[in-house]
Amino acid sequence: MNLSEIIDGLNNEQAQSVTLDDTQSALILAGAGSGKTRVLTHRIVYLITQKKLHTDAILAVTFTNKAANEMRERLNVLLRRPIGSMWVSTFHGLAHRLLRTHPIEANLSPQFQILDQQDQYRIVKRLMKENQMDESKFPVRKVQRFINQQKDEGIHPNDIEAGYNFFVKKSLEIFKRYEAYCHTNNLIDFSELLVRSYELLKNNPVLLTHYQTRFAHILVDEFQDTNTVQYKWIKLLFNGDNKVFCVGDDDQSIYGWRGAKIENITKLTQDFAPLKTIRLEQNYRSTGNILNASNALIAHNSNRMGKSLWTDSGDGNLIDLYEARTEIDEADFVVSAIQKHLDNGVSASECAILYRSNAQSRGFEERLIKYNISYVIYGGLRFFERAEIKDALGYLRLMETTADGVAFERVVNFPTRGIGAATVEKIREFARENQTNLFQAATSIVSTLPTRAANALTGFIQLIEQMQDDTQHLDLPEKVAYLIKASGLVAHYSSDKTDKAGSKTANLEELIAAAKEYQHEEDNDMSETLGFLSLASLDSSGDANSPPAQNVQLMTIHSAKGLEFPYVFLTGMEEDLFPSRQSKDEPHLMSEERRLCYVGMTRAMKKLSLSFAIKRFLHGQSIYAYPSRFLSEIPEKHLNQIKQKYGATPQNYQADDSFNQEITPSANGQLSIGGTVKHAKFGFGTILNFEGDGDSTRVQIKFKTAGTKWLISAYAKLEFV
Repeated sequence: MNLSEIIDGLNNEQAQSVTLDDTQSALILAGAGSGKTRVLTHRIVYLITQKKLHTDAILAVTFTNKAANEMRERLNVLLRRPIGSMWVSTFHGLAHRLLRTHPIEANLSPQFQILDQQDQYRIVKRLMKENQMDESKFPVRKVQRFINQQKDEGIHPNDIEAGYNFFVKKSLEIFKRYEAYCHTNNLIDFSELLVRSYELLKNNPVLLTHYQTRFAHILVDEFQDTNTVQYKWIKLLFNGDNKVFCVGDDDQSIYGWRGAKIENITKLTQDFAPLKTIRLEQNYRSTGNILNASNALIAHNSNRMGKSLWTDSGDGNLIDLYEARTEIDEADFVVSAIQKHLDNGVSASECAILYRSNAQSRGFEERLIKYNISYVIYGGLRFFERAEIKDALGYLRLMETTADGVAFERVVNFPTRGIGAATVEKIREFARENQTNLFQAATSIVSTLPTRAANALTGFIQLIEQMQDDTQHLDLPEKVAYLIKASGLVAHYSSDKTDKAGSKTANLEELIAAAKEYQHEEDNDMSETLGFLSLASLDSSGDANSPPAQNVQLMTIHSAKGLEFPYVFLTGMEEDLFPSRQSKDEPHLMSEERRLCYVGMTRAMKKLSLSFAIKRFLHGQSIYAYPSRFLSEIPEKHLNQIKQKYGATPQNYQADDSFNQEITPSANGQLSIGGTVKHAKFGFGTILNFEGDGDSTRVQIKFKTAGTKWLISAYAKLEFV
């Protein structure tokens, strides 16, 4: 492949990025729809074909399994040959590969298993119960999030000082018990994969030097989404002689809530100097009006690296802005608009409804059903997350290593075989006291149990041992086919009256097909079975199932990242919903909310519609709302504003400041939306919202000088003007 073929069809900035000298590091600021994936793949092709770099000398890091697979496929086509053993994977996939290759150096058993989010939750929940922690005061997911947040920062339990923070003190106790449990049962969770692989390299200079020398070029996609450990991991591999090629967009950093650090992309210029910055600003996705509106919105964020998207495809349609009286009215507008698109020959799959919160989907679902329009909610359970698949994999994991405590607990009495909770608790207690795994504990205590319980437990132990013997010479697909029958799973789900469509048994059959399709890497030290199990666990951490064709697609804006649709409906554009209430008093959170809005808007290719409701029933209560501040940050010249006259069809109108006057204000005593009050400390303000009754009434007030605040009416001593 010659140079002209590599850069054919690339714009100037793309070509400059691809053909950058191999002695330089670079930051490619790639705007939405600017062709960053193409730049990444062509850069790799350039290094291999023009700079004669071996594929083993390239490390390419992505953030989703889907992106990694697409990159591999593109490279195979462009190079006209398989890329073989090139390391192209997610951070978690690469970390897993390192730990499998060097388990002893990482202080791990070679047979360690990966713990997914669901199983992690179950372990934390049980440890909290054993520690007598009240779930009503300490939600399990909050404790689980605390553990993962520490790991994302590379912090170990012994590094944490709880001080006077009672939540941290109690969560730290669970963190320590959780770490001990994982160690005993040879388990590694997703966050620990990253921490252990980083510490593996940091604590083994010889290994670190080997990989620094091996990877002459390190390419990282979506760099704005890196967390602390991931950034330190890349920085550790960089020694100055090798080069980094980082692609990202600070305007699309929307995952701060799960550990991503937007400042990482701004630190690149210091930590990886000298570094050349190239901006990709030509957009190949959206129309001019969509891009200009998006540019105007994101310009309200400070401390940006600077970038303005443009297109040569014309202005296109104005952006519809619909003011709905209620969420029902909003859903009617959106779905009727979709129906018009369908009547004009548009495919349902070209239409997407985006929202800030999953709770908003109900109204749209009801209207889509009413209109008989098929839809799918994107971001549902992935294949390997389904209960029946996890059941089958539980048996496969236990057959691979009986030390797997999570697998043991999942299948010990499933399908039901008469092993009760009391027996399982005795097994756990023996395992804790003797620091052994659950399977060994079960074998040790079986003789001490009552006859019925002993027989049931003996039957399970013999079943696992028999399955191990029967499958030791079978290949992976044969092993999976054998276990789903021998375990009783097929019989159980076949008789499950709640599964009338037979989807669960069909999924078990699909697991056999997945085993047949699995391609075990030749240079992998793992067994084929362990490799397949690891793939299943890593897959459950990444992308949601792709929605089937010919369905309107409903999803949160977070889920829409990386996707594009000809027709996008961005809904619920109201204060306290989008931006969220939690972001109101935190500038960095408000900036992330604005970036999220920017991401939602730039998903649209041909037509973008924005909508908000004056009154919305959400989370069990009706609330009155003000339009999102983000709407006022979009120049009117890009908008086609549509207002619903009560009892009439939508009409075009020019925006004014009196839209609320047509609504009878909701009142609570002297409280009313839009009313003016005076506070002794904060001065004059306008009532935006209120909730609750009596002494517990909370009032949201926008003060002229003190900003927006929520106050408890009984204590605020408000003077009504």
